[in-house]
Amino acid sequence: MKTLMPYPTLAGEVTFKVAAAKLDGRDLPLAMISQQDRVVAVHQVERDEWDEARLEIRAQLPETELADGPWSDVVCVAVLTEGSTNHRTVTRLRRSPDGGWIGGIALAHGVCRDRATLSVSVVATVHGVAGRVIGTSDEDWVIDLNAREPVRQRELHVDEVDFREGPHHWLRPFKDAPWLVETSGDMPTVYLNTGFEGVTELLGSGGSLMEKAVRGMLAAQIATEAWIAMFHSAVSDVEIESDGAPQWPIGWRDWVLRAMLPDVLPELAPADALLEIHSRRTETTGWNELQPRIQYAASRRARVAKNLGTAIRMLDRSDEGGHR
Repeated sequence: MKTLMPYPTLAGEVTFKVAAAKLDGRDLPLAMISQQDRVVAVHQVERDEWDEARLEIRAQLPETELADGPWSDVVCVAVLTEGSTNHRTVTRLRRSPDGGWIGGIALAHGVCRDRATLSVSVVATVHGVAGRVIGTSDEDWVIDLNAREPVRQRELHVDEVDFREGPHHWLRPFKDAPWLVETSGDMPTVYLNTGFEGVTELLGSGGSLMEKAVRGMLAAQIATEAWIAMFHSAVSDVEIESDGAPQWPIGWRDWVLRAMLPDVLPELAPADALLEIHSRRTETTGWNELQPRIQYAASRRARVAKNLGTAIRMLDRSDEGGHR
């Protein structure tokens, strides 16, 4: 949830996007940048040897509020951080002729190991005190150095464990389940049951085109269940402020809601959709009617249609080969 500051801050939204990316000065394919997931998959280019990735950023600030507010010396900065190495880079953005804020931020190879988080902050002098943060972006980006596809599913932790005889006693009543999704912690976890014959082997194998198609369908099914479970958990964590506005939860619950709400209630703005979801859940009216939409949104995130289409094509080819 948003932190309250003991001084005036922006009420309007601070938004931004990664408009382009370069690797050692070379333009990278737009396919490596997902505007929907807010992810850049650097490893998609399949180059192990590179020196610097540079991200071109375009931000939008509530300009009318900035002009009329009790602050001065307004500065917009992009902030790139990575927790495992404690790396932090801050770059100042500049105003563009169209009223936005633009600039680039560099990521040197080697300073980050896995994933970096990119955000935007607005800093100003308030009541004579310089350097106060008056606004931050609600939606951060992930810069993934190891992913080949720009998706956020890596925010799921996967734990392979024997439900029957493993260290987690609470899993033993579910010894016949191939997997379970747990969403009560700081990061959602999918537990894969190594005691369920063939599941972990199939998910981790190479194999024929048919085996790959089956693996894709299995992974999509697991991901769908995970998205549904995460969405329900995120909705249950929503609180309403005294003025009736919904408070966005923090961490993974925030990005799950922002990712799925456009498909669950596409006719509403994100804040209105969040309030509507909370109202339906707490008042029970209309909550059941939303379940097909939630399932649809989850299946889209898990790319069920794509994986099912691949499996069907592989079956057709297999049948054609068998009749020759």
